[in-house]
Amino acid sequence: MINRWLFTHIDNSPLIVFRVFFGFLIAAEAIGAIFTGWVTRVLVEPKFTFNFIGLDFLQPLPGNGMYFYFAIMGTLGLLIMVGFKYRWSMIGYTVMWAGVYFMQKSSYNNHYYLLLLLCIIMSALPAGNYFSIDVKRNPLLKEISMPRWCILLIIAQLWIVYTYASVAKFYPDWLDYTVAKNLMAGRAHYPFVGDILQGHWAHVTVTYFGILFDLLIVPLLLWKRTRFAAFCISIFFHLFNSIVFQIGIFPYLSLAFSVFFFSKERIHHLFMKKKEFYTKNELILPSYHKLLFPALVVWLSIQIVLPIRHWIIPGDVLWTEEGHRLSWRMMLRGRSGNTNFYIVDNNDPKAQRKIINKKDYLSKKQIRLVSSRPDGIWQFAQHLKQQYSTNGKDIAVYVKSRVSVNGEKYKTLIDPEVDLASVPWNYFTTNPWVIKYEKTE
Repeated sequence: MINRWLFTHIDNSPLIVFRVFFGFLIAAEAIGAIFTGWVTRVLVEPKFTFNFIGLDFLQPLPGNGMYFYFAIMGTLGLLIMVGFKYRWSMIGYTVMWAGVYFMQKSSYNNHYYLLLLLCIIMSALPAGNYFSIDVKRNPLLKEISMPRWCILLIIAQLWIVYTYASVAKFYPDWLDYTVAKNLMAGRAHYPFVGDILQGHWAHVTVTYFGILFDLLIVPLLLWKRTRFAAFCISIFFHLFNSIVFQIGIFPYLSLAFSVFFFSKERIHHLFMKKKEFYTKNELILPSYHKLLFPALVVWLSIQIVLPIRHWIIPGDVLWTEEGHRLSWRMMLRGRSGNTNFYIVDNNDPKAQRKIINKKDYLSKKQIRLVSSRPDGIWQFAQHLKQQYSTNGKDIAVYVKSRVSVNGEKYKTLIDPEVDLASVPWNYFTTNPWVIKYEKTE
């Protein structure tokens, strides 16, 4: 039964069309990062980057290296779009995007994580077997079908993402419209829509539309009777997000996923009329068929468990941020803070605490990171210790940090009596120097 469900072949038009859209969008993501100044602000101008903890070896290339890096990624995206050396181009982009993703957190975005997962998935799919330069060069590669698991995996991945994005919104600050009000306040200067977005009705609409869309969009797209209406709603939702929140390619990538929900006949008719349509529904067991089901179980289990790890970590994740990343907690809160760093020479009992001017070390984006995120604060403390531990000095780094979540009153985030330069970072549980509160008041 499992083999029949996974390996029965279906027409591959949706995957081929998606590959073209996907290649174009990831090329636009990479090339756009150069021309919008994102590469300059995030990877070139800063003196160092806040990589994912434990991956310190991932550092930006010197000089103009990161511009060439992103130019190569853009080229790979275009090669993916046209299907030239598809598998290698896709793997290459995946590795390079993973490098970008893990080497910096000052511009962290859940959408970047989703793109990484999709790149990994697309690297395993036979998306270059039709309408590609590879097939023109070698007609033996031509396929008009694909095993059903290809489409099931993508739909399952999307369902997990959207479901967690909805469930995470069931908390007081979202349900009482605080988050929506704060989000829209930052868009008051927008022409035409800025004033409209400040209305209470707009905050109520954003609040509940966000919950319901994320929770229901995949089931509604799967059901034939609601598919077209859901697609129209999806167009409005994602264009609204693109205009109001300016989140890059993600809204358009989300719309591109629609090709996996409409019938293969419809996609074939709209985009690939000249292609032979596959109707045999053959069960073809590939050489890897015994390994695929366990691999899918492991992959999807990780996707299901990882976003809820904060449930077993003490403290409120909205406050501590421990377990926030990689969990689809998208646009759930606003954080602001004021953090001062002090260094002390432990070898000199008369030494006074020296306050650090963060502007001497950090970009504006990085200052925002170390003003309210515990991991960024800890990493900057480690960096300061390295900078000042010369000539045998034993340096301690202390922090006074006051943070507000969703505009609530400021509270102390970091224990000011703990030398952050001397404590380890706990990967899988809480860090005791992050002060916990029963709730964010």
